[in-house]
Amino acid sequence: MSPHHSRDPHRTSPRKPYTRTNSAHRTGHGHLSRRLSAGDPLSDQSPTRRIPVGVSTSSVFPLPVEDCFRMADHIGYDGVEVMVSVDRTSRDVGALAALSREYSQPILSLHAPTLFLLQHVWGWDPWVKIEKTVQMAQELDCPTIVAHPPFRWQGSYARDFVQGVAELEDRYGIAIAVENMYPWRLGVREAMIYLPDHDPTDEDYAHVTVDLSHAATAGDDVLAMIDRLGDRLTHLHLADGSGKTTKDEHLPPGEGNQPCAEVLRRLSNRGWQGSVLLEVSTSGRKGPTAREDILRQSLLFARHHLGHGVGEAPVTGASTGTTAGPGLDGTATPDD
Repeated sequence: MSPHHSRDPHRTSPRKPYTRTNSAHRTGHGHLSRRLSAGDPLSDQSPTRRIPVGVSTSSVFPLPVEDCFRMADHIGYDGVEVMVSVDRTSRDVGALAALSREYSQPILSLHAPTLFLLQHVWGWDPWVKIEKTVQMAQELDCPTIVAHPPFRWQGSYARDFVQGVAELEDRYGIAIAVENMYPWRLGVREAMIYLPDHDPTDEDYAHVTVDLSHAATAGDDVLAMIDRLGDRLTHLHLADGSGKTTKDEHLPPGEGNQPCAEVLRRLSNRGWQGSVLLEVSTSGRKGPTAREDILRQSLLFARHHLGHGVGEAPVTGASTGTTAGPGLDGTATPDD
């Protein structure tokens, strides 16, 4: 049953504006500019936990779900995030469990079909989408689902979202990690299309996902975000962005200007208990091995800056024997 909440008819709160000036974008770029001009120093590596690195099925789009499991196993990832989508396999618990066993890839997280283009998946009731994803996670022994904040036109779902998420977490024992998004820009103003906001760090969520590409598009300072969240940060979508466009770029780490390396180092050094999931765009890349090259190099980038090779045997790719060594200085470059 979807959560339903009674609201106090006498309760009043200020109505959030539909648009505002691009203040967040301007402020975020200011912080980034100052950090880069100061040399953007990286933290020393003193990892206290080996944080798992998985890959999202969206990183191989438009290939089917099985291709993600196969490539994750072939390259050497620690698991997979499944984007629940129009692909029937992504909604089939039995099929997903079989793929997980066949390719020895645990399902680290499920992404609920709350994207704008997936609103028709599992019908139009957004609470049904969230709850069905949570139920799938229970059956798959998956600890986390990722959900976007609601659009402001979604009525009571949007108004009651924070409370509803908490109730579902209590009912099922699955973390619902609400993801940071970004405003839609209209010239010099930005449209506030999400409620309560595109930035979940200001709300009373127990679990939050931070996406570095979304932070770039929003103009948010992602280092400030993860510091502000503390232990509420449950999940990280590793990607990059230039911050110079209104598009959600999802570049491989090192191809934009986000502090991907420093984010990974800080999380590793503090013994963060979450998982890092690569969520990049590989469609349209030229060359027969371009997609695999990007996924392999991104894994090496993540492992190096998470300090997987510090104090342990070198980490090697499953099929190539490539070592994540000190030569990876924070810039992702194609394999030779």
